[in-house]
Amino acid sequence: MRSTRSDLVHEGNFVWSHRPLIESGILASAADSLDSMPTLGVDLVEEILELKRDRNALILAHNYQVKEIQDVADYVGDSLGLSYQAAQTDADVIAFCGVHFMAETAKILNPTKTVVLPDLDAGCSLSESCPPDKLAAYLQQHADKNYYVIAYINCSAGVKALSDVICTSGNAMKIVNAAPQDRNILFVPDENLGSWVIEQTGRNMTLWRGNCYVHVEFTREAIERIKAEYPDAPVVAHPECTYAVRILADEVCSTEKMISYCRAHPSPAFVIVTESGMLHRLRREMPNKIFIPGPTDHCACADCRFMKMNTLEKLHAALLNLQPEIILPEPIRARAELPIRRMLELSA
Repeated sequence: MRSTRSDLVHEGNFVWSHRPLIESGILASAADSLDSMPTLGVDLVEEILELKRDRNALILAHNYQVKEIQDVADYVGDSLGLSYQAAQTDADVIAFCGVHFMAETAKILNPTKTVVLPDLDAGCSLSESCPPDKLAAYLQQHADKNYYVIAYINCSAGVKALSDVICTSGNAMKIVNAAPQDRNILFVPDENLGSWVIEQTGRNMTLWRGNCYVHVEFTREAIERIKAEYPDAPVVAHPECTYAVRILADEVCSTEKMISYCRAHPSPAFVIVTESGMLHRLRREMPNKIFIPGPTDHCACADCRFMKMNTLEKLHAALLNLQPEIILPEPIRARAELPIRRMLELSA
């Protein structure tokens, strides 16, 4: 459909048509996301905030959490930012709204604090792809390689305990560049993030064959279609995406970098290729910009079923009962803390 003058936004020499956004419902959804939480949830939110005060609790939420949880959290961010918050807090209780490995990381850094996860079944396909016993067996089988193990933070406490250093998507290049030059590197568990780091650093690494089931649903064909529909919108993709998707992106970065990139870029609209929860934070922090969900071959609905298991009701119950609590065997916790602290030192 041909755009009329009233449908157009002018940004210097840039001309953007709102019509396809209106017809697709994307513009409406952006506006809807800025609305306050439903009236029916006000009492629940107030009770959560009261419990937080009573428990001297800190509510941490990952960027992929549902918008209601993001809006009630003390801090919303990526894994690196959340790790810093967990390491620095003087709260007695940490309510971690994310997935299991994230809450474990908070407990590793805070052994004397109570750490609760609203839904204990909130797992992670990446973490599950690399069980500690299989990693231990692999390292024993390839002992001659003397691997320096770099573990993406999306892994269990047991895997962290077997690692030399942890990384996130936000600091992976820095961590890999800091690795001893005379050591072979084993990068676990995300082969897509690992291959992207190899591209950026030129450092050869052996990659564990794991992936995020949400990010591998984005395909070259789906991204080519959305680029054709919105040719002037920069495509911003997470490095957990496959190579076929990454090469189509204008920027490949962590979720936290997505915030700064979109804020600094003059474009009024962006295609965001990562889990859907990120759209709420982007729209909240940049209400004058438009964020188009990157589609898969099935829909524009890249929801992580694990991230979406946490709800306001479960958060309320966790703060009320201080359950489900994250408990770790002390030998594993203590060993897992070393590579996390090393990451934080290298990232400072």
